[in-house]
Amino acid sequence: MHIITDENGNVIRHGHSHDHGEAAHCHDTACGSCGGCADPEKETVALVSYMVDHNKHHAAELAEMGKKLREMGKTEAADQIDKAVSDFESGNVRLSVALSLLKN
Repeated sequence: MHIITDENGNVIRHGHSHDHGEAAHCHDTACGSCGGCADPEKETVALVSYMVDHNKHHAAELAEMGKKLREMGKTEAADQIDKAVSDFESGNVRLSVALSLLKN
């Protein structure tokens, strides 16, 4: 499990068994530590950046799950998973636009 904080300094606990690589630690590298940030804007950029990468990973996991469900003949469930993946991707587009606006 890794621990990050949001733009208000609140601890966000996130833990499961996969590795996010560098994205998991963007908050640490952007602000120096998870104990708070002297620059709230940088912290927000780091958190949104982390969430974009994080959501991409989960969308890929869900897509794989949908594929497996389809192979098992669970097409209705797979269709719902596919729609959820589409929703993740749509949300991520909005987060990416917000991130671009924050960086400008």
